[in-house]
Amino acid sequence: MPKDTTFSDDVIESLRGAKIIGVRAGAEHRYTGVWPVVVEGRLFVRSWNDKPTGWYSAFRKAPEGSIQAAGRELTVRAKPVRSARLRSAVTAAFAQKYNTRASQKWVEGFAEPGREMTTLELVPVQAWSASKTRGD
Repeated sequence: MPKDTTFSDDVIESLRGAKIIGVRAGAEHRYTGVWPVVVEGRLFVRSWNDKPTGWYSAFRKAPEGSIQAAGRELTVRAKPVRSARLRSAVTAAFAQKYNTRASQKWVEGFAEPGREMTTLELVPVQAWSASKTRGD
């Protein structure tokens, strides 16, 4: 099996700074705003709920989709995170990045075990750099 493609350093920095990115599972769902975090140079997202019609469930059924960030669109594949160590690191990254009083409720909720299990890593389907834009 080929090694996963990784985001370029400039894209990771853009994602690291983004407070919200759009994610879309498949081509049928609409984009939904989610909180992204970067851990070990990789992009992670976590679902607040696991509704049967939500983006998380759709990614679990068919892992291809796309993200919107910094005015760009990128095809990605979602991978469930099985590592407890990595899920804990993602939880810590949420707490560090979203450290305002208004975010507190959400950060604490994301740390709950059931929500921690909804952690997905999003990997690019093909190499992509910040110089690529829609339509390229």
